[in-house]
Amino acid sequence: MDVDTRLLRYFAAVAEEGTLTGAAKRLFVSQPALTKQIRRLEDDLGVRLFARSRSGMALTEAGRELAARVPALLDGWDEAVRAAGRAARVLRLGFLDAGAVGAVPEVIAGFHRARPEWRVELRQFDWSDPSAGLARGEVDAAVVRVPFPGQERLTVRELFTEERGVLLPARHRLANSETVEFRQLWDEPFVAAGAETGAWREHWLATEEREGHSVRVGAVTSRPDEWLGAVAAGCVALAPASAARFYSHPDVVFRPVRGVSPSRVGLARPRGREREAPLGELLEAVARRLGRG
Repeated sequence: MDVDTRLLRYFAAVAEEGTLTGAAKRLFVSQPALTKQIRRLEDDLGVRLFARSRSGMALTEAGRELAARVPALLDGWDEAVRAAGRAARVLRLGFLDAGAVGAVPEVIAGFHRARPEWRVELRQFDWSDPSAGLARGEVDAAVVRVPFPGQERLTVRELFTEERGVLLPARHRLANSETVEFRQLWDEPFVAAGAETGAWREHWLATEEREGHSVRVGAVTSRPDEWLGAVAAGCVALAPASAARFYSHPDVVFRPVRGVSPSRVGLARPRGREREAPLGELLEAVARRLGRG
């Protein structure tokens, strides 16, 4: 019987977290989607793996047997994938937005000149996965914006901070302001990431800077085009200052904001991979360039 390793990762997350909600946040998937995948795994295996209740997901006897073996199986699979990557001389670097990644393409070009036998694949992910592919093992490292759920399970090196501003509809009452006070936006409909992104969503809604004022969510998006479209249609959105350079829309303007903390950009990798030479060399070069000295 062939079982998708992604289903095993989903199973392991639910087994470790004890709830679908916690596992969904960790994996950056919606709870209904995760429920569907767990049921698919149970159907494939022909056994019930969890006893569901209001308090959470308790492992059945079959579930406990599988949970005891899956971590080693997944570790072995991940090592096999890394070994294949080393044999093929390929490194995969994830990122979310052009503003964070900056001069990384130039760094990659320099790395290739120094190590022509290696190829670096730069992969962009949408905002439904703020780990930029790390949570699901799809990349070797990533340029990320913190905070995001699951970062405590990774090695994250902070590189620089970037001020946050606000994207406004061009017709908005504050569109011609030189600087906007965040409290002026508290009652506006905000564009938000999906609930499964947890701390990432909260950061870009600036929930900690609202002094208890509730958030009004006007749209939920995961891609830049949807994001800009929602703002043009009447919502507002916090954004890094670099968004003004890399993302544009004729009906959207960017304005600096006072009263919110900056965005922090970091370089993340799985723990235990700090001593891998080619990956370490690439990430050190990225850190030197993006870290601005």
